[in-house]
Amino acid sequence: MLIFFQQLINGITLGSFYALIALGYSMVYGILKLINFAHGEIFTAGAYVGLTTLVTLLLWGVNIFVALLGSFLLAMGYSALLGVMIERVAYRPLRASSRITALLSALGMSIFLQNGMMLAQGAQAKNYPHLFTHQAFYLGEIKLTALQLFIIVLTILLMLALQAFIQQTTLGKAMRATSQDIEMAEMLGIDVNKVIALTFLIGSALGGAAGVMVGLYYGPIEFDMGFILGIKAFAAAILGGIGNIRGAMLGGLLLGLIEAMATAYISSEYKDVYAFIMLIAVLYFRPTGLLGEELREETV
Repeated sequence: MLIFFQQLINGITLGSFYALIALGYSMVYGILKLINFAHGEIFTAGAYVGLTTLVTLLLWGVNIFVALLGSFLLAMGYSALLGVMIERVAYRPLRASSRITALLSALGMSIFLQNGMMLAQGAQAKNYPHLFTHQAFYLGEIKLTALQLFIIVLTILLMLALQAFIQQTTLGKAMRATSQDIEMAEMLGIDVNKVIALTFLIGSALGGAAGVMVGLYYGPIEFDMGFILGIKAFAAAILGGIGNIRGAMLGGLLLGLIEAMATAYISSEYKDVYAFIMLIAVLYFRPTGLLGEELREETV
């Protein structure tokens, strides 16, 4: 039982990363019916900006919590601007084109950004400083590190803030209306371009936050790490019901739990495989994903 509860905590931590990244995929798909394959690279860019900011502020002698706050804010801001730029340059001109054209544009942007980061940052891994390495809380024999608690709490706060924004603000209602019928929303006076740009901005900002979290948790970051994590997060979005905000959250958490439990009880060699096996099983029995139908009116 000790192993189970320890892996439960580890799985929730992993699921926090996947859920934040999956939200970007799900929000964009909910409005444009487009898979933003460059989202993994936006997440990676956020990790690099967060690392640069964190190290610089710590070298300047800034308090560690202020340095962390600055790292998250700049990473999220940079990722948000990058997401808006990608939408403006790579997707908006092709909005009236076929879906395959937009898909090829997304893949091309992903390759372009990945290679750009390799040239700018180098092919070698860069390491985040080890923070909160000795602080931990114990529930009996179950260990919860301060970093895990920080990641889980911050993820919950970001998800709650997003849900409140979508449900209670005018812009959030405009996003929901656009996701349901983009042409009707435009006829009703909603600035669709503004709504789509806002969707990319929010989803990319959450991806940037996840990038910093991954760096803090694992340590090393690489220019191509967004590929496998992006694919997993995409699987999480489909698992929960792509286009659905709560589905992305649920899918991400489930994916993290599946990976953690399978790693502990089966083998860590195939940790990247278990999630996709589960995904195939869910899609076979429920093609819309776990929450694809029940919350359709709340999708974004």
